[in-house]
Amino acid sequence: MQIMFFLFWQKMNANTKITIGLKDSDFYTYYNDSYSENYEYCCVELTLLGLVGNGLVLVILWKKRRIMNATDIFILHLCLADILLLLTLPFWAVEAVKGWIFGIALCKLTGALFKINFYCGIFMLSCVSLDRYLSIVHAVQMYSRKKPMVTHCCCLMVWLFCLLLSIPDWISLNNYKDSRRQDKTECAPEYPSHSWLLVTRLLYHILGFILPALIMLFCYSCILLRLRRGSQCMQKKRAIRVIVALVLAFFIHWTPYNITLIVDTIQINETISPSNQTSCESATALDVALTVTSTLAYLHVCVNPVLFVGLVSQKSFLWS
Repeated sequence: MQIMFFLFWQKMNANTKITIGLKDSDFYTYYNDSYSENYEYCCVELTLLGLVGNGLVLVILWKKRRIMNATDIFILHLCLADILLLLTLPFWAVEAVKGWIFGIALCKLTGALFKINFYCGIFMLSCVSLDRYLSIVHAVQMYSRKKPMVTHCCCLMVWLFCLLLSIPDWISLNNYKDSRRQDKTECAPEYPSHSWLLVTRLLYHILGFILPALIMLFCYSCILLRLRRGSQCMQKKRAIRVIVALVLAFFIHWTPYNITLIVDTIQINETISPSNQTSCESATALDVALTVTSTLAYLHVCVNPVLFVGLVSQKSFLWS
């Protein structure tokens, strides 16, 4: 959550300037102090809640490890990705209050781990959708239950792909002092040019939201049409409710943040021009929007276990 706020709102290059007057600076200082306190509390609560929820799913999966199907394995890796992502949040909480005090090496490592597990969680959700689509709509098992290692290898390929997507973070993440935060040191990327930012944003929007959203919409829409045929037993009705909940949870949590991030990109494009200057009120309003929507987005890692725990603990019609 913190990296999506601070790493995407950053000093783009030496020519990017933000004009802040005396009153604006006082206002931002007040906002920043209030934000730091609230963020630290929110981050701790989110981390604990997510760890408990995902840990519970892992315990259930461990108990049924000998009879896990492909979807169970995807959920296993999804929970691992969510847990690793949550473990990076305390570092950003400390940064929000005291600045980045952990050095450049840990800055690169923590930022890259966050990006890897963020993408991995989204991709595993897509794999779950595709696996259920093939199984229910076409009666085709994506992977044989007798060879679970094949599914694990597929998951390993996803992890490696996410590692490749984190390369820009390994290269660009660095420590720098932010004048808007009383010269506190921050861990954020410094791209060589404005085009690098646009490419990074475009890559995130396509791979981190648009593509997974299209896959989920297509797969679950086909599943819903399939389930609505014939008699409507209680198991089918329950499966339909679960599907609707999965899709709604994804879009409710991630759509506001992506829209806000697009607005942020547009504002950065305008700020790059030497003739344009961004007031502190405008920048702070966008900061608040990014903070709120990113918090909502990363609550999704806490919602996932709630949706999955009942499905993996019993032989669900949708999951079996």
